[in-house]
Amino acid sequence: MKAIGSWLGCFFSVILVVFFLVGCSSLDKNKTAEETETLKVVATNSIIADIAKNIGKDRITVHSIVPVGKNPHEYEPLPKDIKKTAETDLIFYNGLNLETGGNAWFEKLVKNTRKRSNKDYYAVSDGVRKIYLEGKAEKGKEDPHAWMDLKNGMIYAKNIEKQLSAKDPKNKAFYKKNRRAYVKKLNVLHNKAKREFGDIPTKKKMIVTSEGSFRYFSRAYNIPSIYIWGINTEQEGTPRQLERLISRLTDSSIPVLFVENSVDERSMKTVSKDTGIPIYSELFTDSVAEKGRAGDSYYAMMKWNLEKIISGLSQ
Repeated sequence: MKAIGSWLGCFFSVILVVFFLVGCSSLDKNKTAEETETLKVVATNSIIADIAKNIGKDRITVHSIVPVGKNPHEYEPLPKDIKKTAETDLIFYNGLNLETGGNAWFEKLVKNTRKRSNKDYYAVSDGVRKIYLEGKAEKGKEDPHAWMDLKNGMIYAKNIEKQLSAKDPKNKAFYKKNRRAYVKKLNVLHNKAKREFGDIPTKKKMIVTSEGSFRYFSRAYNIPSIYIWGINTEQEGTPRQLERLISRLTDSSIPVLFVENSVDERSMKTVSKDTGIPIYSELFTDSVAEKGRAGDSYYAMMKWNLEKIISGLSQ
């Protein structure tokens, strides 16, 4: 009987140890889940989403509403976009008449999901020195492509860091450290480009694209740009627009043309055929590239653009 009692005592001791270990394991799992809980972030396009990822890293999860390669000017959010927006902690949008122009899809989205300006969603372009499409400081006529100047990309990063830190103060130092490292990287690329653009002969200094999305780029690097149409709308590549550009290029010393990754290339092919000026390269404007391809981040797309424009105009 003593042997049986001793055996039962050991059995129950083992059972208690097992329950204790299981309980500790469960608590550890719960603790880990709490410690690794991430902020849910929605960005209106892939460029803003990428900048946010570089600052938030593993502390955030990011959903880009406009898919890679798609036009952010005119977009219709899908049911999954509406759900993500309704459930998110923080929304970043470009502003400057990008998502709020045209069909104003972003304004409808935040209204339908009951999100509040400067409470739930923030314009990452706050603080940018605006350029206007028609030269007049008129609301609704802002050129939205501010990110095409790397200095403005740095402003975007600062605004994103500020809002992530406000929403998640315990990781404030983490976001600040990441933003500083990211801005330093962008600044190195920016300064290198300024030096190299200075070596291009003046008569060759002209960026020719389909959409007029290089105004901020032109101001940053002191290089003019001309285009077929001003901003992506349903009226793109009309005969009058084509004729106007072809006339400007006739007998010019401009060595190459460029076409953007988010527009139909047929109009620029017509310009190339009628002027005899070759299309040198595709450029990134409204979107990064698919993951794993050249230009698949904001830094990579701007590096690609700068290198291709400099080498193309140096022909």
